[in-house]
Amino acid sequence: MNRNLAVGTALTVGGVVGYVAGIATQYPGRAFSVAAVMVGLTLLVIGRAGGDAV
Repeated sequence: MNRNLAVGTALTVGGVVGYVAGIATQYPGRAFSVAAVMVGLTLLVIGRAGGDAV
């Protein structure tokens, strides 16, 4: 499996879970979940395109 695709998937899922948890309860650093989703989606696109940025 492409490393970018795997990391992108993990960041996207983790960011979405963090965002949903942030809606339910307030915790410090919950705004970073939005950044995790953006970076995760970017890595997903790079991974699906077949490019290896690393």
